[in-house]
Amino acid sequence: MIVVAGEALIDLVPSPQDTSPSVEGPGEAPAVDGRLPALLPRRGGGPYNTAVALGRLGSPAAFCSRISTDSFGEALLQGLHRGGVDTSLVQRGGEPTTLAVADISPDGSAGYGFYADGTADRLFTLPPALPAAARALSLGTCSLVLEPGASAYESLLRREARRGVFTALDPNIRPGLIPDPDAYRARFRSWLPDVALLKLSEEDALWLAGAGAGAAPGGTWEAVTAAAKEWLGAGPAAIVLTRGGDGLTVLTRDGGELTVPGERVTVVDTIGAGDTVNAALLHRLDAHDALSYAAVAALGDDDWYDILRFAARAAAVTCSRAGAEPPFATELAA
Repeated sequence: MIVVAGEALIDLVPSPQDTSPSVEGPGEAPAVDGRLPALLPRRGGGPYNTAVALGRLGSPAAFCSRISTDSFGEALLQGLHRGGVDTSLVQRGGEPTTLAVADISPDGSAGYGFYADGTADRLFTLPPALPAAARALSLGTCSLVLEPGASAYESLLRREARRGVFTALDPNIRPGLIPDPDAYRARFRSWLPDVALLKLSEEDALWLAGAGAGAAPGGTWEAVTAAAKEWLGAGPAAIVLTRGGDGLTVLTRDGGELTVPGERVTVVDTIGAGDTVNAALLHRLDAHDALSYAAVAALGDDDWYDILRFAARAAAVTCSRAGAEPPFATELAA
C-alpha cells in the first residue's frame, strides 16, 4: 500500500464558458467582456490528487489527512471512495474545507489564491501508526507549510522514514502561503535525510535554491542542477524534475542524469499534472519492485526511461482535460 498524506481542498476553477452577469460596483473596472468568471468547484489538493491518481492507476493507496464534515468535505471523501482509495486514516472535523481559487493563464498554467484560515486540514494530528501494509509514504504541498498540521506531517515523515518506509516528497511550492522563505528553505533541507525520492518542478527548484530572480539568462537549468546535486548529497536516492513541455529529468546520487521529452498534447490546463506525475512515478517504481531506497539507487537508465515515459504520458492525459482529472490505467495501456 502507498499512503499519501496531506491536504484535501476544493479548487474553484474559472468556467471555460462564462455565463455569470456583470456585477461591477461604482468605480470598479469590469472584466474584459463585462462579466465576472463563473467559478466551478473541483476536488483538489496536491496529496489528494496524488491519492486519487494512484487509485485510478490500480495501485493500492490510502489517504492520510483531516477532512471537514461540511458538504465539500463529504464530496472529497466520496471522490476517494470512487477512486478505490482507503480512507481509514482520514480524520474528520467540523471546521470548513480549504478553498483554492485558480487563475488559469493562456498557456494553461494555474496560479492559486488560498482561503485556509481555520480550516479542517490544518488541524491534522500525527496518527499512532500506519497500516502494516504501508510500503511507501508520499507528502507535500500546503500540508508541510500550514501549522499546526505541518509539524504533524513532518513528524510522520521522519517517523516512517526511520521505520524503513520508502518516502517521497513533492514540495509543490505556493509562495503566497510562505511568510518566511528562508526559514522554509532551511526546513526543506532538514527533511532531505528522510526522503528517498524528491520530485519537484524546475520552477520550485529555482525557488528553493533562492535563484529564481538572480539566475543569469540561459543559466536557470544550471542553477537547478547545481541545487539538485547539493540536495542529493543530503539524502535522496534520486530527484525527478518536471520541466513542462520539455519533459522530465532524473538526477541520481551516482551522478546519473536522464531526460525524456514531454508528450505533445493540446493543453486545457495543468491543474493536477504534477500530482499525476507523483502517482505515476510511485506506481511505476512499484512495477519495477523499486519502492526502497536501495532499489531506486540501483535503477539503470533503461528502468528510468520506462518510469519517466510512463509519468510523462500520464501527465499529458491530465493536461488534456479540465481540472485535476488523472488517467485510469486503461487509458495508458496502449
